Amino acid sequence: MKKEQTSRLSVVLAGLLLSILMASMDNTIVATAMGNIVGELGGLDHFVWVTSAYMVAELAGMPIFGKLSDMYGRKRFFIFGMIVFMLGSVLCGTAGSITELAIYRAVQGIGGGALVPITFAIMYDTVPLEKRGKLMGLFGTVFGLSSISGPLAGAYITDHIAWQWVFYINLPLGVLAFLMVTGFYRESHARSKQPIDWAGAVTLLTGVICFMLALELGGKQLAWDSWMLLGLFAAAAVMLVLFILAERRAKEPIISFGLFKNKLYSTSVLCGLFSGGSFIVASVYIPIFVQGVLGGSATSSGLVLLPMMLGSVITATVSGFLMTKVSYRNIMIPTLVLFAGGMVLASTLTAESDRFIVTLYMILIGLGIGGSFSVLSTAVMHGLSYTKRGMASSTFNFTRSVGMTIGITVFGLIQSRTFQQSLTTGEGTKDLLKEGLSLSDPHVLLSPDTRTLIPTDLLKPISEQLASSIAATFAWAIIPAVLALTAAMLMGPKKLDATAEVKDETEVYPGKEKGAAEDSDRMLGGPVPEATH
Repeated sequence: MKKEQTSRLSVVLAGLLLSILMASMDNTIVATAMGNIVGELGGLDHFVWVTSAYMVAELAGMPIFGKLSDMYGRKRFFIFGMIVFMLGSVLCGTAGSITELAIYRAVQGIGGGALVPITFAIMYDTVPLEKRGKLMGLFGTVFGLSSISGPLAGAYITDHIAWQWVFYINLPLGVLAFLMVTGFYRESHARSKQPIDWAGAVTLLTGVICFMLALELGGKQLAWDSWMLLGLFAAAAVMLVLFILAERRAKEPIISFGLFKNKLYSTSVLCGLFSGGSFIVASVYIPIFVQGVLGGSATSSGLVLLPMMLGSVITATVSGFLMTKVSYRNIMIPTLVLFAGGMVLASTLTAESDRFIVTLYMILIGLGIGGSFSVLSTAVMHGLSYTKRGMASSTFNFTRSVGMTIGITVFGLIQSRTFQQSLTTGEGTKDLLKEGLSLSDPHVLLSPDTRTLIPTDLLKPISEQLASSIAATFAWAIIPAVLALTAAMLMGPKKLDATAEVKDETEVYPGKEKGAAEDSDRMLGGPVPEATH
């Protein structure tokens, strides 16, 4: 029986890993193919909606699906998320216009909003506590790999097959993950089916949609001082106030503010928010630096992220093993010191910096961020009962994604403004701008066709100014990196310890001493009888 249970658990975990890889890699793999997609479908002025629709739908759904899985069970919402995600993938591959593609991406995003947080919650439910650290390290590794390998996979598929396959590739992965999890995961928890918090759901959805649209469209489709954009921010603020009021009155709130009274939970969420906002700068601007400043190809600019990926994999895996021996805080502090140090070094990059130096900085940043992929996902669910984990996981993933979105918006604005100002004041570049060549977007310099139009004596100062603007952006990104380190210092002494876990759970639900081991036995078809609350 024990051997059979272990085999079932292995199959379920493999399916969950595939789900995380597929859902978290989707946005980055699609971004790489956007040039080809716009070239075939047209709609250059609306292509931003392809990314925005997915992000808005995913983030809006995360907290809601997480809470629903606590109330009505994980499996049914995992199935829902996977089916909707695959349906959206099929529709995206058949899109005949950029508008259709944006609509279908929203369908995909709804599925992704259910998959990511529920997958982590299922893993936490089914794996015995003594093995969680190692497996969270593995999950963290996959999460880190997806953020960097996505652009490489997208470039290869687009160049050698067709852009439609950046969507169709989800089908074999999704079907395999679906069969693994639905066929071997047996959920048998008694659940308290409270009324759905409709007021909270509506205000949260509306607020997130307004806020995300404002961030995604600001400076692109809409001017930052336009009445429509200001109206979106105002609506988001109003919805936030209404959401807080609704949650304080709800019997089963979508986001329980009581969780934030837990020091470990609140500091872990803050750590994820700030580290995500800082890390996105390295993921976006190092490839731009390599291609726009050093003159590398699109492929080489993507490959330069591989050292960062390797570094993150190492610390994500090692941190997972250490969680049962060392406190979460003592893992996060040294790794975030490395991360902040890497960001400081990246802020010193110049046009004379060679590829070797860039690679060293990327390794350091990767080693620094990797621990957060495994440690924080575990820390936010530490000591929580089954009926709280879905909400805790979804709120954490939601917050980290919001941090990354805010980061790329704010730091993108800083880089663009800094670069534009240096061009308008630089010798020679002023004349180039007068001739009608806009370089406010650094991606223009990534095009070989555009670079051939720029005289050699002007290309060097432009590259220097691009390097300077990217370095300045890294300098600003040090601020959230330091804030993440500060949050880590406040996490407290807790670690993935069986005694502490049982103590915390029985404080919430007296009489439930078996915790995760009981959850695991149920899922694996063991002899544990059905619990009642």
